[in-house]
Amino acid sequence: MLARCLSASLHGLEAKPVTVEVDLAPGLPGIQLVGLADRAIQESRERVRSALRNSGFRGPLVRVVINLAPADRRKEGPAFDLPISLGLLVASGQLDRPKLDGLWCAGELIGTGRQPAPLSWRDCPC
Repeated sequence: MLARCLSASLHGLEAKPVTVEVDLAPGLPGIQLVGLADRAIQESRERVRSALRNSGFRGPLVRVVINLAPADRRKEGPAFDLPISLGLLVASGQLDRPKLDGLWCAGELIGTGRQPAPLSWRDCPC
């Protein structure tokens, strides 16, 4: 099953749209990321697995291919954790597809499944 989520990649001060496609297929369990993903995005495989498991969701027991499109533009940073997680939940039937339609999202996840507070919020004295 294929699930899509919309996100963005920062290039300087400009945000460029990125479509996150998550496809579950028969085969050996594993997650493959394609689409010029940097090391932080490659490491999202483990952050996403841990976050899903610790949030009470099932992790994928099938082959997972995650495509970050367009493939010709480099993507950087951990902000794709959240759209990848949502795509996995929809593709595996743990979240309804309509909840993802037209949704734009970005965010890093930590092992508990929560999003860490942005530095600007965390350091705010308010």
